[in-house]
Amino acid sequence: MKNTITILLIFVTNLFWSQTYQITYQKYYHDQLTEPENPIVLFTSASETILTTKLTLEKKAAFPFEQAIINRKQNHVTQLAFLKDKRIIQTIDSTSINNQKFELINEFKTILGYSCQKAKTIINSNTIEVWFTKNPTVKGAPTLLGQDLGLVLEMNRNGNFIIKAEKMEKIKKIPFDVTLPSIPQFNAIDYKDLLWKSRFLTFSIFENETIRFADNAVSNDSILRFANGTVILKKIKFPLLDINSNVFIQLKTHSNGDAYDRTGSVFLVPNDGKKSFLKGFIEGVSTLPIFENGNGKKYQGIRLEKDFQPITELMRFFTPFGIQQYNHIVLKDKNWLNEVVYRQDITDLLSTFNNQEVWIGTFIGNYDKGGHKVALEITAHSGENSAKIASNQFALPLFNTTNVLEMAGQEYGTLFSDPKGLTVHFTLDKPLQNAKLRYITTGHGGWENGDEFVPKKNTISIDGKEWFSFVPWRQDCGSYRLYNPASGNFANGLSSSDYSRSNWCPGTVTNPVNIDLGNLEAGNHTITIQIPQGLPEGTSFSAWNVSGILLGESKIE
Repeated sequence: MKNTITILLIFVTNLFWSQTYQITYQKYYHDQLTEPENPIVLFTSASETILTTKLTLEKKAAFPFEQAIINRKQNHVTQLAFLKDKRIIQTIDSTSINNQKFELINEFKTILGYSCQKAKTIINSNTIEVWFTKNPTVKGAPTLLGQDLGLVLEMNRNGNFIIKAEKMEKIKKIPFDVTLPSIPQFNAIDYKDLLWKSRFLTFSIFENETIRFADNAVSNDSILRFANGTVILKKIKFPLLDINSNVFIQLKTHSNGDAYDRTGSVFLVPNDGKKSFLKGFIEGVSTLPIFENGNGKKYQGIRLEKDFQPITELMRFFTPFGIQQYNHIVLKDKNWLNEVVYRQDITDLLSTFNNQEVWIGTFIGNYDKGGHKVALEITAHSGENSAKIASNQFALPLFNTTNVLEMAGQEYGTLFSDPKGLTVHFTLDKPLQNAKLRYITTGHGGWENGDEFVPKKNTISIDGKEWFSFVPWRQDCGSYRLYNPASGNFANGLSSSDYSRSNWCPGTVTNPVNIDLGNLEAGNHTITIQIPQGLPEGTSFSAWNVSGILLGESKIE
């Protein structure tokens, strides 16, 4: 790879008689020097310009990185990208330099002994000022912008980011004596996409899978299907990721037949040999631990037990009314979208899957034989997490009442009909610092007077003391009307998808609420969730899907 990097720097002919310069630029942000160890290096002559960096020349640059070569006779730019997977790609641009527009300003100053004139342009609301000289007669710039003005020795963006020439020397020739090998060429869009994707790790979980209700839902070697196909599950082995990574989950969905708004969940199940919800998937809900609080019903697998962990919920989402499948429904001024993209930061759950083999699943509750199409991926972006996750990060799933095995007989979350609500006992082997509860809650069911459409207070108590309470409610559902072509329309002029709901809208993610618990001592603790659940009305009943994960830092003794 190192040799390949070297040979990609083109041999420039007839340089012994032409002016050739090497300019070194440093970058400043708010007057602070950034990346002093890796200044921009520009080699330029009458016929060629090469834009690179010091670490690239020293074969020490971190992947991915780029270089640019400008053919001065034709003003063509060849951009080269060296990707993390050791591929090299290129794109050739024959128009952008000629299309750059600058306003020349009657201002001058001296940089490195050269008289420079000011020029200005505005790009994407950014004001960019450059200082360039016509003497020497060569052209070049520390970025692709301003390459045809002259020799740019300073560039200022918005008054706070400056690239400044620190050193300029005349050399005999550009010091690279090889030819450009044949490498894959892409158009500019594909080139930028490949370069962007090379900056992070992508773990593809599901690609264009169907989640539907069908008697003939069949598992295969890679994807398991449960509850008549309304749950899909796949085993994934994650490598050891940088603990300072940002980790995101992204789900894309569209209707494949189902016209309704449905509850969905992306979740994780450990594969460490302990008793987990996996047994319930494989052997049935009757094998899961039962929780009873006195209301006469039995709730399977919803809370932490001595030898059982509930599902770890990564993301709660809701399908819209028939997106894509029902886009043939025509309404004036409604241009329906084709899919929903749900994307959420799950960095605080990194310890639950980092360097582990786990099961990742997706559930959409529906009784439609066409159901929904889904694509799921997780991306890890190393070294950019401003929160700086601690190496002793702790995450423990405490409860999850979302009945992902709904179509296999798992009870709905109606347990809050009893004032005692949900109580979970847990034991900490070590003190937990900066503890918080990652809490997701959504109300469902009923009509008009049901909890889906009536604000209800959620109360969280720790060790018998009321700790936090709030009313989960979404009033922005009308913002997502274009996701919902099959939404019902009522006599009052509202669409069903417009109505405010108990912390969810058709076509949205429900964000977790991170509840600060302070520091928890080692030993036994109890958490209680209470919600004044509404009474049934005829065949309609209310339910609450709540999940909670205890997060924090295990105290190092």
